[in-house]
Amino acid sequence: MTVIAALDARLIRVPLTRPWAADVTSVGVIATHLRRSDGAEGWGFSWTPQIGAEAVLALLRHDIAPAAVGLPAAPGEAWRSLWEHVHEAGGGGVTTIALAGLDLALWDAAARAANSSVSTLIGRRRESARVYGSGVNLHYSIDELVAQAERWVERGFGAVKVKVGKPDVAEDLDRLRAVRSALGPDRGLMIDANQRWDLGRATRSLDVLAEVRPAWIEEPLRADDTDGHAELARRLGGGPRIPIAVGENLHNAYRFAEMLRRGGAQIVQPNIVRVGGITPLQRIAAIAEDAGAELHPHLLPELSGQLALTLPGGIAEPWVEDVEDAGFAELGALRDPCPVEIRDGRLRETDHVGLGLRFPAPQESVSRRLAR
Repeated sequence: MTVIAALDARLIRVPLTRPWAADVTSVGVIATHLRRSDGAEGWGFSWTPQIGAEAVLALLRHDIAPAAVGLPAAPGEAWRSLWEHVHEAGGGGVTTIALAGLDLALWDAAARAANSSVSTLIGRRRESARVYGSGVNLHYSIDELVAQAERWVERGFGAVKVKVGKPDVAEDLDRLRAVRSALGPDRGLMIDANQRWDLGRATRSLDVLAEVRPAWIEEPLRADDTDGHAELARRLGGGPRIPIAVGENLHNAYRFAEMLRRGGAQIVQPNIVRVGGITPLQRIAAIAEDAGAELHPHLLPELSGQLALTLPGGIAEPWVEDVEDAGFAELGALRDPCPVEIRDGRLRETDHVGLGLRFPAPQESVSRRLAR
């Protein structure tokens, strides 16, 4: 039996071209490298924009790597035992983010050993996926927001997502009216409150913002408030329905199952790294399909785009989220050519093996900066 022989990790800070906030000017990438007993190698990563990167690195080095050595190297086989191993530190969040670094490396190694891409190894269900433009843009002026929307239209995106949650909902409405005018009537307009509202404010705000026909409202309440989401869904069901989307801050399959069972969401958006990698994503996809919910993976199009090509599509074709100027390739963070390309509002894979996501060694990063 092929087993895990070694796992190492290192932390990289990737500067953002467009800061997501005054204190979010970079994202943390914990690059992982795995070696199997048969000599095959795999590369993966964990990721967190602002909080916890050092904690993720410590978990990988001090708790996950020693426990992983000697376990089966086939993708998915060791995931649950390792999740149980780190569960004392939490059933999700930092622990599952760290586990993704191992899980992605295992899938990468398996695909590289087969001289294939991960999507080929899993089995593609489609050759391309639709992409929507996304921005961290609540701090933008209306002129900046409209200019961003126009850039997405020029790139052929069929939908865009805009942040909401200004102190006065009238300001949100003014901004969304301007974006809707730039988009025209046929493109989708998603809105994202990023957990800023309570139940009462969400109810009142969505009654006002329904004018612009949102395709969904993302994270209207704190992600942990299952009761609140279920009640909000009940209230929204009385008129033209605005679907509720959650998931970027749900960290394991049990939370997704509970939210869907309680009727708190019609759309789920697992972040592949935050839930622990490809292995738990596949379980969440099965849960969503059984519940009749849509699934659209959150962020990281170089990764989530590849997996979107493999996801069930019985409810709706997955949307891939592309945050403007925030892709690893756009930020110059990848060692190799990007494994996906986005053109005319669609994402397709390029030729690559494994996940095709390797980050430069420190000396390579320095050399690249000097060469620019």
